[in-house]
Amino acid sequence: MAMSATSTAIKPPDLRKRSTNSSSELTVTDEGRKTDELLDSHTTWEFGGPWGVTAMMIGFPILMYYLWICLWFYDGRLVVPTSAGEIGPFFNKMWTHIRDVNPSPLTRGCDASPNIYAWKVYSGLIFYELFLAWVMPGYMQEGLPVPSLGYKTLMYNCNALFSVYFTLITATVLHHYHIFRLTEIIDNYGHIMSVAMIWGFAVSFGTYFWTVARGEQMRMSGNFIYDVFMGAALNPRIGPVDLKMWAEVRIPWVIVFFLAVSGACKQYEQYGAVTPNMAFMCLATWLYLNACCKGEECIPQTWDMFHEKWGFMVIFWNFAGVPFTYVYSVVYMASHEPEKYRFSTPLYIALFATLITAYYVWDTSMSQKSRFKMQTQGNYNYRWTFPQLPWGTLKNPTYIQTAHGNRLLTSGWWQFSRKPNYVADWIMSFTWGLVVGTASPIPYFYSVFFITVLVHRTTRDFERCAIKYGKDWERYCEDVKWKFIPGIY
Repeated sequence: MAMSATSTAIKPPDLRKRSTNSSSELTVTDEGRKTDELLDSHTTWEFGGPWGVTAMMIGFPILMYYLWICLWFYDGRLVVPTSAGEIGPFFNKMWTHIRDVNPSPLTRGCDASPNIYAWKVYSGLIFYELFLAWVMPGYMQEGLPVPSLGYKTLMYNCNALFSVYFTLITATVLHHYHIFRLTEIIDNYGHIMSVAMIWGFAVSFGTYFWTVARGEQMRMSGNFIYDVFMGAALNPRIGPVDLKMWAEVRIPWVIVFFLAVSGACKQYEQYGAVTPNMAFMCLATWLYLNACCKGEECIPQTWDMFHEKWGFMVIFWNFAGVPFTYVYSVVYMASHEPEKYRFSTPLYIALFATLITAYYVWDTSMSQKSRFKMQTQGNYNYRWTFPQLPWGTLKNPTYIQTAHGNRLLTSGWWQFSRKPNYVADWIMSFTWGLVVGTASPIPYFYSVFFITVLVHRTTRDFERCAIKYGKDWERYCEDVKWKFIPGIY
Protein backbone atom coordinates (compact mmCIF):
# COMPACT_ATOMS: atom_id res chain seq x y z
CA MET A 1 0.00 0.00 0.00
CA ALA A 2 1.76 3.12 -1.18
CA MET A 3 1.77 6.13 1.10
CA SER A 4 2.80 9.67 0.33
CA ALA A 5 2.91 12.86 2.34
CA THR A 6 3.93 14.93 -0.65
CA SER A 7 1.56 17.41 -2.26
CA THR A 8 1.00 19.01 -5.62
CA ALA A 9 -0.38 22.51 -5.69
CA ILE A 10 -3.54 22.97 -7.70
CA LYS A 11 -5.73 25.97 -8.27
CA PRO A 12 -8.39 26.15 -5.55
CA PRO A 13 -11.86 25.50 -6.91
CA ASP A 14 -13.91 28.64 -7.55
CA LEU A 15 -16.12 29.66 -4.66
CA ARG A 16 -19.74 30.36 -5.51
CA LYS A 17 -21.31 32.49 -2.82
CA ARG A 18 -24.71 33.72 -1.74
CA SER A 19 -23.61 37.28 -1.09
CA THR A 20 -22.55 40.33 -3.07
CA ASN A 21 -19.01 40.37 -1.63
CA SER A 22 -16.66 39.45 -4.49
CA SER A 23 -13.52 38.89 -2.44
CA SER A 24 -12.01 35.46 -3.04
CA GLU A 25 -10.28 35.23 0.33
CA LEU A 26 -11.45 35.61 3.91
CA THR A 27 -11.12 39.05 5.49
CA VAL A 28 -12.27 39.74 9.03
CA THR A 29 -14.23 42.98 9.24
CA ASP A 30 -14.03 45.57 12.01
CA GLU A 31 -17.39 44.30 13.27
CA GLY A 32 -15.97 40.77 13.26
CA ARG A 33 -12.94 41.85 15.26
CA LYS A 34 -15.15 43.36 17.96
CA THR A 35 -17.15 40.15 18.19
CA ASP A 36 -13.99 38.03 18.32
CA GLU A 37 -12.67 40.18 21.16
CA LEU A 38 -15.86 39.50 23.08
CA LEU A 39 -15.67 35.76 22.44
CA ASP A 40 -11.99 35.72 23.42
CA SER A 41 -12.76 36.88 26.95
CA HIS A 42 -14.14 35.01 29.93
CA THR A 43 -17.82 35.93 30.17
CA THR A 44 -19.62 32.79 31.36
CA TRP A 45 -18.97 29.68 33.46
CA GLU A 46 -19.11 26.45 31.50
CA PHE A 47 -19.46 22.83 32.70
CA GLY A 48 -21.14 23.94 35.92
CA GLY A 49 -18.39 26.37 36.89
CA PRO A 50 -15.69 25.60 39.49
CA TRP A 51 -17.81 23.03 41.33
CA GLY A 52 -18.77 21.26 38.13
CA VAL A 53 -15.23 20.95 36.78
CA THR A 54 -13.93 19.85 40.21
CA ALA A 55 -16.52 17.07 40.21
CA MET A 56 -15.42 15.98 36.74
CA MET A 57 -11.72 16.03 37.62
CA ILE A 58 -12.44 13.74 40.56
CA GLY A 59 -15.20 11.73 38.95
CA PHE A 60 -13.57 10.79 35.64
CA PRO A 61 -10.75 8.68 37.20
CA ILE A 62 -13.17 7.03 39.64
CA LEU A 63 -15.55 6.14 36.81
CA MET A 64 -12.71 4.73 34.71
CA TYR A 65 -11.56 2.49 37.55
CA TYR A 66 -15.12 1.38 38.29
CA LEU A 67 -15.87 0.36 34.69
CA TRP A 68 -12.53 -1.43 34.38
CA ILE A 69 -13.23 -3.38 37.58
CA CYS A 70 -16.69 -4.38 36.35
CA LEU A 71 -15.25 -5.61 33.07
CA TRP A 72 -12.24 -7.39 34.50
CA PHE A 73 -13.58 -8.90 37.70
CA TYR A 74 -17.38 -9.07 37.39
CA ASP A 75 -18.02 -10.46 33.91
CA GLY A 76 -18.92 -7.06 32.46
CA ARG A 77 -21.79 -6.50 34.93
CA LEU A 78 -22.37 -3.15 36.63
CA VAL A 79 -22.03 -3.97 40.32
CA VAL A 80 -23.43 -1.82 43.12
CA PRO A 81 -23.89 -2.22 46.89
CA THR A 82 -27.27 -3.81 47.63
CA SER A 83 -27.81 -2.13 50.99
CA ALA A 84 -26.61 0.85 53.00
CA GLY A 85 -24.55 -1.45 55.18
CA GLU A 86 -22.61 -2.71 52.17
CA ILE A 87 -21.48 0.71 50.96
CA GLY A 88 -18.31 0.76 53.06
CA PRO A 89 -17.24 -2.83 52.27
CA PHE A 90 -18.14 -2.25 48.60
CA PHE A 91 -15.77 0.69 48.23
CA ASN A 92 -13.09 -1.14 50.17
CA LYS A 93 -13.39 -4.08 47.76
CA MET A 94 -13.19 -1.73 44.77
CA TRP A 95 -9.99 -0.23 46.19
CA THR A 96 -8.59 -3.72 46.77
CA HIS A 97 -9.07 -4.55 43.09
CA ILE A 98 -7.05 -1.47 42.16
CA ARG A 99 -4.32 -1.93 44.74
CA ASP A 100 -3.75 -5.67 45.18
CA VAL A 101 -2.69 -8.42 42.80
CA ASN A 102 -5.55 -10.91 42.39
CA PRO A 103 -4.37 -14.54 42.32
CA SER A 104 -7.41 -15.74 40.36
CA PRO A 105 -6.49 -17.26 36.98
CA LEU A 106 -9.66 -15.75 35.54
CA THR A 107 -8.38 -12.22 36.11
CA ARG A 108 -4.77 -13.16 35.35
CA GLY A 109 -3.42 -11.62 38.56
CA CYS A 110 -4.29 -8.07 37.44
CA ASP A 111 -4.50 -4.94 39.51
CA ALA A 112 -4.16 -1.30 38.52
CA SER A 113 -1.15 -0.13 40.47
CA PRO A 114 1.09 2.21 38.44
CA ASN A 115 4.08 -0.14 38.48
CA ILE A 116 7.49 0.44 36.93
CA TYR A 117 6.70 -1.71 33.90
CA ALA A 118 3.62 0.38 33.06
CA TRP A 119 5.64 3.58 33.45
CA LYS A 120 8.19 2.26 30.96
CA VAL A 121 5.54 1.23 28.42
CA TYR A 122 3.36 4.34 28.54
CA SER A 123 6.14 6.90 29.00
CA GLY A 124 8.17 5.18 26.31
CA LEU A 125 5.31 5.70 23.85
CA ILE A 126 4.88 9.35 24.85
CA PHE A 127 8.54 10.21 24.36
CA TYR A 128 8.84 8.14 21.19
CA GLU A 129 5.84 9.86 19.59
CA LEU A 130 7.19 13.25 20.63
CA PHE A 131 10.56 12.39 19.12
CA LEU A 132 8.97 11.29 15.85
CA ALA A 133 6.84 14.43 15.72
CA TRP A 134 10.02 16.47 16.11
CA VAL A 135 12.18 14.77 13.47
CA MET A 136 9.86 13.24 10.85
CA PRO A 137 9.29 15.10 7.58
CA GLY A 138 5.77 16.30 6.98
CA TYR A 139 3.36 18.49 5.11
CA MET A 140 3.39 22.15 6.20
CA GLN A 141 -0.11 23.53 6.71
CA GLU A 142 -1.12 27.05 7.64
CA GLY A 143 -3.78 27.30 10.34
CA LEU A 144 -6.70 29.69 10.66
CA PRO A 145 -6.12 33.31 11.74
CA VAL A 146 -6.06 33.34 15.55
CA PRO A 147 -7.86 36.39 17.01
CA SER A 148 -5.86 36.34 20.26
CA LEU A 149 -2.64 36.50 18.23
CA GLY A 150 -3.79 39.51 16.20
CA TYR A 151 -5.08 37.17 13.47
CA LYS A 152 -1.66 35.69 12.96
CA THR A 153 -1.65 32.23 11.41
CA LEU A 154 0.54 29.41 12.73
CA MET A 155 2.28 26.77 10.66
CA TYR A 156 1.83 23.08 11.50
CA ASN A 157 4.15 20.26 10.49
CA CYS A 158 1.69 17.48 9.63
CA ASN A 159 3.90 14.42 9.94
CA ALA A 160 1.51 12.07 11.76
CA LEU A 161 1.32 9.80 8.74
CA PHE A 162 5.05 9.07 8.67
CA SER A 163 5.21 8.96 12.48
CA VAL A 164 2.40 6.43 12.87
CA TYR A 165 3.68 4.16 10.12
CA PHE A 166 7.14 4.28 11.65
CA THR A 167 5.51 3.38 14.98
CA LEU A 168 3.79 0.40 13.31
CA ILE A 169 7.10 -0.82 11.92
CA THR A 170 8.76 -0.41 15.32
CA ALA A 171 5.97 -2.29 17.10
CA THR A 172 6.09 -5.12 14.55
CA VAL A 173 9.84 -5.56 15.03
CA LEU A 174 9.56 -5.48 18.84
CA HIS A 175 6.75 -8.03 18.77
CA HIS A 176 8.42 -10.35 16.27
CA TYR A 177 11.68 -10.53 18.21
CA HIS A 178 9.89 -10.87 21.58
CA ILE A 179 11.37 -7.62 22.85
CA PHE A 180 7.89 -6.31 23.60
CA ARG A 181 4.95 -8.59 22.88
CA LEU A 182 1.84 -6.64 21.90
CA THR A 183 -0.27 -8.85 24.18
CA GLU A 184 1.43 -7.10 27.09
CA ILE A 185 -0.72 -4.03 26.43
CA ILE A 186 -4.07 -5.68 27.14
CA ASP A 187 -2.63 -7.82 29.95
CA ASN A 188 -1.37 -4.70 31.73
CA TYR A 189 -4.42 -2.58 30.94
CA GLY A 190 -5.09 -1.48 34.52
CA HIS A 191 -1.47 -0.63 35.26
CA ILE A 192 -1.03 1.41 32.08
CA MET A 193 -4.38 3.17 32.61
CA SER A 194 -3.24 4.37 36.04
CA VAL A 195 -0.01 5.73 34.61
CA ALA A 196 -1.96 7.46 31.84
CA MET A 197 -4.14 9.18 34.44
CA ILE A 198 -1.11 10.41 36.33
CA TRP A 199 0.35 11.74 33.08
CA GLY A 200 -2.95 13.49 32.34
CA PHE A 201 -2.99 15.30 35.69
CA ALA A 202 0.73 16.12 35.59
CA VAL A 203 0.65 17.59 32.08
CA SER A 204 -2.53 19.57 32.87
CA PHE A 205 -1.12 21.24 35.98
CA GLY A 206 2.38 21.52 34.52
CA THR A 207 1.12 23.28 31.39
CA TYR A 208 -0.97 25.66 33.49
CA PHE A 209 1.91 26.71 35.76
CA TRP A 210 4.36 26.98 32.86
CA THR A 211 1.99 29.16 30.85
CA VAL A 212 1.23 31.48 33.76
CA ALA A 213 4.94 31.76 34.63
CA ARG A 214 5.61 32.89 31.05
CA GLY A 215 2.71 35.35 31.09
CA GLU A 216 1.04 33.69 28.10
CA GLN A 217 -2.27 32.82 29.75
CA MET A 218 -5.48 33.96 28.08
CA ARG A 219 -9.23 33.95 28.65
CA MET A 220 -8.77 33.36 32.39
CA SER A 221 -11.58 33.31 34.96
CA GLY A 222 -9.52 33.92 38.08
CA ASN A 223 -10.57 30.62 39.65
CA PHE A 224 -7.60 28.26 39.89
CA ILE A 225 -9.33 24.89 39.41
CA TYR A 226 -11.60 26.16 36.66
CA ASP A 227 -8.65 27.65 34.78
CA VAL A 228 -6.66 24.42 35.10
CA PHE A 229 -9.65 22.54 33.67
CA MET A 230 -10.29 24.92 30.77
CA GLY A 231 -6.59 25.63 30.25
CA ALA A 232 -4.36 28.68 30.22
CA ALA A 233 -2.41 28.04 27.01
CA LEU A 234 -3.86 28.22 23.51
CA ASN A 235 -1.02 27.00 21.32
CA PRO A 236 1.74 25.49 23.52
CA ARG A 237 4.73 24.25 21.56
CA ILE A 238 8.00 22.44 22.15
CA GLY A 239 10.31 23.33 19.31
CA PRO A 240 8.45 22.59 16.06
CA VAL A 241 5.82 20.42 17.77
CA ASP A 242 2.38 21.88 18.47
CA LEU A 243 1.50 19.95 21.63
CA LYS A 244 -2.25 20.33 21.26
CA MET A 245 -2.36 18.82 17.77
CA TRP A 246 0.28 16.22 18.67
CA ALA A 247 -1.71 15.01 21.68
CA GLU A 248 -4.98 14.94 19.74
CA VAL A 249 -3.74 12.25 17.32
CA ARG A 250 -0.44 10.67 18.37
CA ILE A 251 -1.48 9.61 21.88
CA PRO A 252 -5.18 8.61 22.11
CA TRP A 253 -5.77 7.04 18.70
CA VAL A 254 -2.40 5.29 18.57
CA ILE A 255 -3.15 3.65 21.94
CA VAL A 256 -6.73 2.82 20.92
CA PHE A 257 -5.48 1.06 17.79
CA PHE A 258 -2.74 -0.87 19.58
CA LEU A 259 -5.18 -1.95 22.29
CA ALA A 260 -7.35 -3.49 19.55
CA VAL A 261 -4.31 -5.15 17.97
CA SER A 262 -3.22 -6.38 21.39
CA GLY A 263 -6.65 -7.93 21.92
CA ALA A 264 -6.42 -9.62 18.51
CA CYS A 265 -2.97 -11.00 19.32
CA LYS A 266 -4.30 -12.29 22.64
CA GLN A 267 -7.15 -14.09 20.91
CA TYR A 268 -4.81 -15.60 18.35
CA GLU A 269 -2.52 -16.94 21.06
CA GLN A 270 -5.48 -18.42 22.98
CA TYR A 271 -7.66 -19.77 20.17
CA GLY A 272 -5.46 -19.85 17.07
CA ALA A 273 -7.80 -17.40 15.33
CA VAL A 274 -9.19 -13.88 15.63
CA THR A 275 -12.95 -13.48 15.90
CA PRO A 276 -14.80 -11.28 13.37
CA ASN A 277 -15.76 -9.04 16.30
CA MET A 278 -12.14 -8.37 17.25
CA ALA A 279 -11.21 -7.96 13.59
CA PHE A 280 -14.00 -5.37 13.38
CA MET A 281 -12.42 -3.38 16.20
CA CYS A 282 -9.00 -3.54 14.56
CA LEU A 283 -10.53 -2.17 11.36
CA ALA A 284 -12.61 0.47 13.14
CA THR A 285 -9.74 1.82 15.21
CA TRP A 286 -7.40 1.74 12.21
CA LEU A 287 -9.85 3.68 10.05
CA TYR A 288 -10.05 6.38 12.70
CA LEU A 289 -6.31 6.56 13.30
CA ASN A 290 -5.45 6.56 9.61
CA ALA A 291 -8.06 9.23 8.89
CA CYS A 292 -6.54 11.51 11.52
CA CYS A 293 -3.10 10.97 9.98
CA LYS A 294 -3.94 11.18 6.28
CA GLY A 295 -6.05 14.29 6.84
CA GLU A 296 -3.93 15.89 9.54
CA GLU A 297 -3.65 19.08 7.48
CA CYS A 298 -7.40 19.54 8.12
CA ILE A 299 -6.97 19.64 11.91
CA PRO A 300 -5.50 23.19 12.08
CA GLN A 301 -8.78 24.41 10.54
CA THR A 302 -10.83 23.15 13.48
CA TRP A 303 -12.25 24.89 16.54
CA ASP A 304 -10.01 22.74 18.74
CA MET A 305 -6.88 24.32 17.31
CA PHE A 306 -7.66 28.00 16.93
CA HIS A 307 -9.94 28.55 19.94
CA GLU A 308 -10.07 25.72 22.51
CA LYS A 309 -7.36 26.03 25.15
CA TRP A 310 -5.14 23.14 26.22
CA GLY A 311 -6.33 22.33 29.72
CA PHE A 312 -7.39 19.32 31.76
CA MET A 313 -10.58 18.96 29.74
CA VAL A 314 -8.57 18.20 26.59
CA ILE A 315 -5.31 16.88 28.05
CA PHE A 316 -6.68 14.26 30.45
CA TRP A 317 -9.11 12.94 27.88
CA ASN A 318 -6.40 12.63 25.22
CA PHE A 319 -3.85 11.04 27.53
CA ALA A 320 -6.18 8.73 29.46
CA GLY A 321 -9.90 9.10 28.78
CA VAL A 322 -10.09 8.29 25.07
CA PRO A 323 -7.63 5.38 24.97
CA PHE A 324 -8.94 3.67 28.10
CA THR A 325 -12.71 4.15 27.82
CA TYR A 326 -13.45 3.97 24.09
CA VAL A 327 -12.44 0.33 23.53
CA TYR A 328 -14.10 -1.46 26.43
CA SER A 329 -15.41 -3.91 23.85
CA VAL A 330 -11.81 -5.01 23.21
CA VAL A 331 -11.20 -5.49 26.93
CA TYR A 332 -14.36 -7.56 27.22
CA MET A 333 -13.57 -9.76 24.20
CA ALA A 334 -9.98 -10.30 25.33
CA SER A 335 -11.18 -11.66 28.67
CA HIS A 336 -14.25 -13.70 27.62
CA GLU A 337 -15.03 -16.70 25.48
CA PRO A 338 -16.05 -15.89 21.87
CA GLU A 339 -19.33 -17.78 22.34
CA LYS A 340 -20.59 -14.91 24.48
CA TYR A 341 -20.60 -12.45 21.59
CA ARG A 342 -20.80 -14.54 18.41
CA PHE A 343 -23.15 -13.27 15.65
CA SER A 344 -24.69 -14.69 12.51
CA THR A 345 -23.11 -13.87 9.15
CA PRO A 346 -25.88 -11.40 8.09
CA LEU A 347 -25.36 -9.46 11.33
CA TYR A 348 -21.62 -9.27 10.73
CA ILE A 349 -22.27 -7.96 7.21
CA ALA A 350 -24.69 -5.34 8.56
CA LEU A 351 -22.21 -4.28 11.27
CA PHE A 352 -19.30 -3.85 8.88
CA ALA A 353 -21.51 -2.09 6.30
CA THR A 354 -22.75 0.37 8.92
CA LEU A 355 -19.21 1.15 10.01
CA ILE A 356 -17.94 1.72 6.46
CA THR A 357 -20.92 3.90 5.52
CA ALA A 358 -20.65 6.05 8.64
CA TYR A 359 -16.91 6.33 8.15
CA TYR A 360 -17.37 7.57 4.58
CA VAL A 361 -19.80 10.31 5.66
CA TRP A 362 -17.57 11.32 8.58
CA ASP A 363 -14.35 11.40 6.55
CA THR A 364 -15.77 13.32 3.59
CA SER A 365 -17.81 15.79 5.67
CA MET A 366 -14.76 16.67 7.76
CA SER A 367 -12.69 17.00 4.60
CA GLN A 368 -15.29 19.17 2.86
CA LYS A 369 -15.46 21.65 5.75
CA SER A 370 -11.72 21.90 6.37
CA ARG A 371 -10.80 22.21 2.70
CA PHE A 372 -13.48 24.85 2.23
CA LYS A 373 -11.80 26.87 4.98
CA MET A 374 -8.46 26.44 3.23
CA GLN A 375 -10.04 27.61 -0.03
CA THR A 376 -11.38 30.75 1.62
CA GLN A 377 -7.90 31.47 3.01
CA GLY A 378 -6.38 30.90 -0.42
CA ASN A 379 -3.96 28.26 0.88
CA TYR A 380 -5.58 25.02 -0.29
CA ASN A 381 -3.16 22.54 -1.87
CA TYR A 382 -4.05 19.00 -2.85
CA ARG A 383 -2.29 16.42 -0.68
CA TRP A 384 -2.45 12.81 -1.80
CA THR A 385 -2.68 10.32 1.03
CA PHE A 386 -4.54 7.03 1.14
CA PRO A 387 -7.46 6.82 0.85
CA GLN A 388 -8.79 9.98 -0.83
CA LEU A 389 -12.54 9.43 -0.96
CA PRO A 390 -14.97 10.73 -3.60
CA TRP A 391 -16.68 14.03 -2.66
CA GLY A 392 -13.97 14.91 -0.16
CA THR A 393 -13.37 18.27 -1.85
CA LEU A 394 -16.21 20.46 -3.10
CA LYS A 395 -16.09 22.25 -6.42
CA ASN A 396 -17.89 25.58 -6.62
CA PRO A 397 -19.37 25.29 -3.11
CA THR A 398 -22.15 27.63 -2.02
CA TYR A 399 -21.86 29.59 1.20
CA ILE A 400 -23.24 32.51 3.16
CA GLN A 401 -20.93 35.51 3.44
CA THR A 402 -21.22 36.93 6.95
CA ALA A 403 -20.75 40.49 8.15
CA HIS A 404 -18.02 39.10 10.39
CA GLY A 405 -15.99 38.16 7.31
CA ASN A 406 -16.21 34.38 7.66
CA ARG A 407 -18.20 32.13 5.35
CA LEU A 408 -20.71 29.48 6.32
CA LEU A 409 -20.65 26.42 4.06
CA THR A 410 -23.99 25.31 2.59
CA SER A 411 -22.82 22.63 0.15
CA GLY A 412 -21.95 18.96 0.27
CA TRP A 413 -23.06 17.14 3.40
CA TRP A 414 -23.38 20.54 5.07
CA GLN A 415 -26.46 21.48 3.03
CA PHE A 416 -28.41 18.71 4.78
CA SER A 417 -27.26 19.13 8.37
CA ARG A 418 -25.29 21.58 10.51
CA LYS A 419 -23.36 18.70 12.12
CA PRO A 420 -23.24 15.78 9.66
CA ASN A 421 -19.80 14.80 10.95
CA TYR A 422 -21.15 14.43 14.49
CA VAL A 423 -23.94 12.11 13.36
CA ALA A 424 -21.55 9.83 11.47
CA ASP A 425 -18.98 9.95 14.26
CA TRP A 426 -21.57 8.89 16.82
CA ILE A 427 -22.84 6.03 14.64
CA MET A 428 -19.28 4.70 14.48
CA SER A 429 -19.00 4.94 18.26
CA PHE A 430 -22.26 3.01 18.64
CA THR A 431 -20.96 0.16 16.48
CA TRP A 432 -17.98 -0.12 18.84
CA GLY A 433 -20.48 -1.21 21.49
CA LEU A 434 -22.70 -3.24 19.17
CA VAL A 435 -19.74 -5.48 18.39
CA VAL A 436 -20.36 -7.35 21.67
CA GLY A 437 -24.13 -7.31 21.32
CA THR A 438 -25.88 -7.61 24.68
CA ALA A 439 -23.03 -9.39 26.45
CA SER A 440 -22.22 -6.31 28.54
CA PRO A 441 -23.51 -2.74 28.75
CA ILE A 442 -20.07 -1.28 29.50
CA PRO A 443 -18.76 -1.18 25.90
CA TYR A 444 -21.65 1.19 25.15
CA PHE A 445 -20.11 3.75 27.49
CA TYR A 446 -18.29 5.36 24.56
CA SER A 447 -21.47 6.07 22.58
CA VAL A 448 -23.45 7.21 25.64
CA PHE A 449 -20.70 9.53 26.82
CA PHE A 450 -19.97 10.69 23.28
CA ILE A 451 -23.54 11.74 22.47
CA THR A 452 -23.56 13.78 25.68
CA VAL A 453 -20.31 15.48 24.63
CA LEU A 454 -21.55 16.12 21.08
CA VAL A 455 -24.87 17.63 22.17
CA HIS A 456 -23.12 19.83 24.75
CA ARG A 457 -20.46 20.85 22.25
CA THR A 458 -23.10 21.65 19.64
CA THR A 459 -24.90 23.88 22.14
CA ARG A 460 -21.64 25.71 22.93
CA ASP A 461 -20.84 26.06 19.25
CA PHE A 462 -24.26 27.35 18.20
CA GLU A 463 -24.37 29.85 21.07
CA ARG A 464 -21.03 31.29 19.97
CA CYS A 465 -22.09 31.33 16.33
CA ALA A 466 -25.27 33.24 17.24
CA ILE A 467 -23.14 35.89 18.95
CA LYS A 468 -20.46 35.90 16.26
CA TYR A 469 -22.68 36.03 13.17
CA GLY A 470 -25.97 37.50 14.41
CA LYS A 471 -28.59 37.73 11.65
CA ASP A 472 -26.30 35.84 9.28
CA TRP A 473 -26.51 32.85 11.62
CA GLU A 474 -30.31 33.08 11.59
CA ARG A 475 -30.22 33.08 7.80
CA TYR A 476 -27.89 30.09 7.83
CA CYS A 477 -30.24 28.18 10.15
CA GLU A 478 -33.10 28.92 7.75
CA ASP A 479 -31.06 27.48 4.86
CA VAL A 480 -29.78 24.48 6.84
CA LYS A 481 -32.74 23.63 9.04
CA TRP A 482 -31.59 20.43 10.69
CA LYS A 483 -29.00 20.27 13.46
CA PHE A 484 -28.17 16.59 13.08
CA ILE A 485 -30.43 14.25 11.10
CA PRO A 486 -32.33 15.73 8.13
CA GLY A 487 -36.08 15.52 8.59
CA ILE A 488 -35.79 14.40 12.21
CA TYR A 489 -33.73 16.79 14.34
